[in-house]
Amino acid sequence: MLGVRTHACASLWIASLALVVSSSYSPSAYQKPGFSVRRPSFMERTLVLLDVNTRSPIRVLNDNFLSLQLDPSIIKDGWLDFLSSKRLVTLARGLAPAYLRFGGKRTDFLHFNNHKNLAKFRGPGPDYYLKNYEDDIVRSDIALDKQNGCKVANHPDIMLELQREKAASTQLVLLKEQLSNIYSNITITARSLDKLYNFADCAGLHLVLGLNALHRNPDNSWNTSSTLSLLKYGAGKKYNISWELGNEPNSYRSLVGRAVNSTQWAQDYTKLKTLLQSVRYYHKAHLYGPNVGRPRKNALLMLDGFMKNAGTVVDAVTWQHYYMDGRVKKVEDFMKTRLMDTLSEQIDKVLKVVSTHTRGKKVWLGGLGPSWTGGINNLSQTYAAGFLWINTLGVAAVQGIDVVLRHSFFDYGYTHLVDQNFNPLPDYWVSLIFKRLVGPKVLAVRVAGLQRKPQPGRVIRDKLRIYAHCTSLSNHNYAKGSITIYIINLHRSRKKIKLAGTLRNKTVHQYLLQPHGTEGLWAKHVQLNGERLMMLDNETFPELKPKTLKAGRTITMPPLTIGFYVIRSMNAYACRR
Repeated sequence: MLGVRTHACASLWIASLALVVSSSYSPSAYQKPGFSVRRPSFMERTLVLLDVNTRSPIRVLNDNFLSLQLDPSIIKDGWLDFLSSKRLVTLARGLAPAYLRFGGKRTDFLHFNNHKNLAKFRGPGPDYYLKNYEDDIVRSDIALDKQNGCKVANHPDIMLELQREKAASTQLVLLKEQLSNIYSNITITARSLDKLYNFADCAGLHLVLGLNALHRNPDNSWNTSSTLSLLKYGAGKKYNISWELGNEPNSYRSLVGRAVNSTQWAQDYTKLKTLLQSVRYYHKAHLYGPNVGRPRKNALLMLDGFMKNAGTVVDAVTWQHYYMDGRVKKVEDFMKTRLMDTLSEQIDKVLKVVSTHTRGKKVWLGGLGPSWTGGINNLSQTYAAGFLWINTLGVAAVQGIDVVLRHSFFDYGYTHLVDQNFNPLPDYWVSLIFKRLVGPKVLAVRVAGLQRKPQPGRVIRDKLRIYAHCTSLSNHNYAKGSITIYIINLHRSRKKIKLAGTLRNKTVHQYLLQPHGTEGLWAKHVQLNGERLMMLDNETFPELKPKTLKAGRTITMPPLTIGFYVIRSMNAYACRR
């Protein structure tokens, strides 16, 4: 394995890879004080020659490739009621077009209740308003505005403070349920669905709603009564929704002590498809599944049996991937190349099963996060987490995963893109720039390098990862035919990339992301080309200003950084059509 990672399949057009990889470290602002480093010599620097095949794309992805997820626990901890926040709607709109999957581990404990507002049945009291603010916060008499048919709100500071207190205590309850593996039911009311759909619709997201698969009959078949009521309500409101059933059915035995095999799961999905067709408004609605967990033995057996019996029922095949458990406490784990490469191995397993039964079927990563236990405190929200996230997008794009749903956009946990103060975290800014610059057409990368002779027995790892796409056509700052390259430098020394071949002597716009402040890799703020990124107000993004690199200039990437580079005036044939 040599020093540049292009993540191309064997069939891709790739030249030889040859790089110098330094074993020494350079001084870096991204290390905590006390870490000893030395400056690399001239011979230890890397020069990479980079070219891209501009004749034809190797993949064409869904326009909603980078998408989002909300966990149903936001109903229980009260954050659902704050989805009408102007800032949250603005931040979600920044990542559109995208899918919004409402699902997760608590999907299978959701029960629909067609009461508009359960709070009114409890009766008023002297502190009724405060006790029931989670039900009333988005009533029309509490600072709701109408903008383009959307309901948005400026929530009073006292309400946000009360909500944070409630969420903190509720999070302890949710964590206790997770540790004990005993989960309580969650009621999704008609008003809750209204709030959820209003958020998705205002933000330009398409809602994918997960249905409770553990509501089962004595013979273990799926009970459809609650789902039918939900479908009728949604149809009556003309809510444009796609659907999925359950969450990680391969883990039901450990979750609730009740197993569902692949044959039964296929029958349940077939029943859901029939149910959708029976409701006129949803007779053409999309259905996604089987939403199995990480593709190990049981999950692969479940996927194989499902695809054999019901592969034609779903519009896309969904599965989930999480890299590590929540006990990890080292920031360096986010930069392990072996950990990053586990995704490629899992994708290969899933694609092999899917193609065996339904060749050409779209495959989605229906849930993706650094940890399968809800995130890693003080790490998942940092700049360092961005390495795993952007590499995931690159790997998935090259291998033909049509959509990647990030867990999660917003909640009180540790893996979200937006914090409880409605401020974007580092992974949000990575996602926003990806959305602004990266189009759905994936291009093959080829690299060559200048190399000194490697030392005997030395392992040269792929710590420089390069991906290329046609630039997004929705970005009107760039003409058709432009190319966007994104690069991850995991080395602790700077690396130089020289554009060659068709890219030679072209003007380049650089978007270099680095941590902001003194915390380095632990930073929860990022800077773009040296300028800190932050919202100007609840409805205004900062200007994403590129740095112009003169034609023929070598790209220099500082250590431990992520960079996007737009090659202007390329007029690439693959990107003009």
